[in-house]
Amino acid sequence: MSAKIFIDGEHGTTGLQIRTRMADRRDVTLLSIPEAERRNAALREELLNSADIAILCLPDEASKEAVSMLSGNNNVRIIDTSTAYRVAEDWAYGFAEMDAAQGDKIRSARSVANPGCYPTGAIALIRPLREAGILPDFYPVSVNAVSGYTGGGKQLIAQMEDKAHPEHLAANNFLYGLPLKHKHVPEMTVHGKLDRAPLFAPSVGRFAQGMIVQVPLFLDHLAEGTTLETVHAALVSHYAGQSVVSVVPLEESAKLPRVDAEELVGKDTMKLYVFGTPGGAHVNLVAVLDNLGKGASGAAVQNMDLMLSA
Repeated sequence: MSAKIFIDGEHGTTGLQIRTRMADRRDVTLLSIPEAERRNAALREELLNSADIAILCLPDEASKEAVSMLSGNNNVRIIDTSTAYRVAEDWAYGFAEMDAAQGDKIRSARSVANPGCYPTGAIALIRPLREAGILPDFYPVSVNAVSGYTGGGKQLIAQMEDKAHPEHLAANNFLYGLPLKHKHVPEMTVHGKLDRAPLFAPSVGRFAQGMIVQVPLFLDHLAEGTTLETVHAALVSHYAGQSVVSVVPLEESAKLPRVDAEELVGKDTMKLYVFGTPGGAHVNLVAVLDNLGKGASGAAVQNMDLMLSA
């Protein structure tokens, strides 16, 4: 018997990508609300409570409303793609490769908070170094990133693509989050196991999908004896035995003239690079992913599959 899946917010950017990924699957049945009926609260509540798994692709407040509609119905499991529950203690964080136990936590959870796209890259780079004792307490971490504009949803897509839009954006690249209080900082801090919030500087480029996340580090401020090679080895060890996150060999990275933010568009995987000069003073940790793949919809489907395997 196929599992019933309801995507609440299926007509948004993330929801549409999830539907595309499940279009040819026969092991799930998609419960759907017509776009014309998307404001029909009674129908929405009925479908939410009829599902085996409800995937919420909504703004924070709407996600909270959906969760309240499921209050007392423990038969429905939830994957929420908003920021509403990403640091909630009673929700499993949906980054399966974060540590060795996380996949099982997701598999057995009733409620899973899908990670943000930027935090997926940042946590993938930071947490292994914290767990290995390489990144010391209170290190002033900086996270610099650029995303494709689809990460901003339909409104930003329209602003970037429609020249007749009243708020059309002509910039090829722009920095935002200028007050340095971005909504993704709490989950980077908590799930990156950091003692202090990182300085996060996000930007958007004139490309639809793709992402680069960078974490530059001073080697002489890390654990004594840390080198380019030991940083790379810590990442390799952390992600050994799984296929979604790959760590590019140092010799391969050393030959690259550049890194392309669109390298993994359409894929649900992530690549990690360690750049620097052997014997040098710095390393630059880099994550490349599709902001709508491993950074959103692909991660939601991965989490759904883990939950269905329980």
